Amino acid sequence: MADHPPRRSPEEQARLDAALTELFEQRVVFNTVLGLKVETLSPVVMRFDMRPDLVGHYLYGRLHGGVISAVLDATAGLAVITAIGEHFAHETAPQVMHRFGRVGTIDLRVDYLRQGLGQHFRAIGEVTRLGGRVASATARLVNDEGTLIATAAGAYIVS
Repeated sequence: MADHPPRRSPEEQARLDAALTELFEQRVVFNTVLGLKVETLSPVVMRFDMRPDLVGHYLYGRLHGGVISAVLDATAGLAVITAIGEHFAHETAPQVMHRFGRVGTIDLRVDYLRQGLGQHFRAIGEVTRLGGRVASATARLVNDEGTLIATAAGAYIVS
């Protein structure tokens, strides 16, 4: 039976959660422009409200495809980052935050399934594989009625 280092304390986990939320809501400025808010980190759920400056089709008031893609990428990326934090559960919040400097999107495939109509939207992210160099994650976007708008699958560099 292998010895595992002790998991970070609940207080340290709260510090990490707060740092991740600040990173994605405030320090990644484009996420601020989109209005992304972290609802939960386990599972990863991000939310944003529809606004006129996010419209891609002026006649129908649909969400812009670039907004959809960016939100799904950010959500899948946050899922990868939280998985890294979980993998290194024995490290402090600053140690884990230092690991994220190299995380970046390698590839992203988005499937647009329905028109981006709604008052607000939620994106849900999930890691499908966390490797030593590359992680794979998926994300899906739903509107305020729970209708699936788009899905994405991405690959992310983690080292």
